[in-house]
Amino acid sequence: MPRLHRRNLGTTSLPIRKRSEDPMAAYDRLPPDLRAWMQDAALPWSPRSCRAIWQKVKQRGGSDAEATARLAAVEAAMLARDRQICDR
Repeated sequence: MPRLHRRNLGTTSLPIRKRSEDPMAAYDRLPPDLRAWMQDAALPWSPRSCRAIWQKVKQRGGSDAEATARLAAVEAAMLARDRQICDR
């Protein structure tokens, strides 16, 4: 059974990781469209994880809109998975 974390982020089964870089400096280096998506995200995304998803889509020839859609899909899947685990 997954371990539920109870901290200032609320109750969640999602993993909590320590940062290895300055998150504000990493955020400032992101493309403007990605920063805009992060501002409206439901989860507290790290710049590193968002950048990894963004770059993967872009390397496959995807547009900024496709990269944003992929981020939204990943976030929706994470929220659904967390909701199922927390409702048990």
